[in-house]
Amino acid sequence: MQRLGLILALWFLAMPAGAQVRLQASDVLQDTGLLKHMLPRFSLKTSVRVQRVPDTGDLRLAETGDLPVLRGGGQVFYLTVLQETPEARRLADWLLSKVGQRTIGAFKRDGHAVYQGAAGLAVEVAEAPPEGDAVAGEKLSYRLCGRCHVVGERNLMKGVGSTPSFSLMRTFPDWRRRFEAFFVLRPHPSFTQIDGVTEAFPPSAPPVISPLRMSVDDLDALVAFVATVAPADLGAPLVHQ
Repeated sequence: MQRLGLILALWFLAMPAGAQVRLQASDVLQDTGLLKHMLPRFSLKTSVRVQRVPDTGDLRLAETGDLPVLRGGGQVFYLTVLQETPEARRLADWLLSKVGQRTIGAFKRDGHAVYQGAAGLAVEVAEAPPEGDAVAGEKLSYRLCGRCHVVGERNLMKGVGSTPSFSLMRTFPDWRRRFEAFFVLRPHPSFTQIDGVTEAFPPSAPPVISPLRMSVDDLDALVAFVATVAPADLGAPLVHQ
């Protein structure tokens, strides 16, 4: 393996000047030796020289960026195309390909793999916090929702047994979508109206209970309050013996 690495390095240095791509890369990847392992292999396959530059490159491989490429040491490294050239696209495609990902995973130090490919890794995008008035939302929640749901300590014994509490619903992965659109989820459409959003109740189907009426600002406030509610502790999942 060391002999192969030496051959690749010597071949890379002896390559004639020609097609090349400029790469901005994290110092971490340089220090671990990954770039020395990886880039000559790309050049050997494509005859495209990779020049590492401190800035104004064609591609950037760093701790932040657009596309996850590799991970290791608790860090994900991302690729960003800065200049759309044929050579840059070729290197980007190679890094994200099965061959490139295997090349990353094959890099070892002291006999241990350092990185693994991360192409296709789902990137969690931070969701913007609700913009409503959480204090007003708490008051609305107890007044409008508390007749059926347990909202918090103040109405622990007053909810309808068949309806989930706010803290339980906060454990749902899509809790925010559910609350933002609760008025279209059964059974709410039969007794809920949002000013300027929902249609009036038809005369032939009046609400069977006292209607729940609110504005869009009220809805924003409700969601902002629910964001402050601690999810219920459901305990560890059951383990079958």
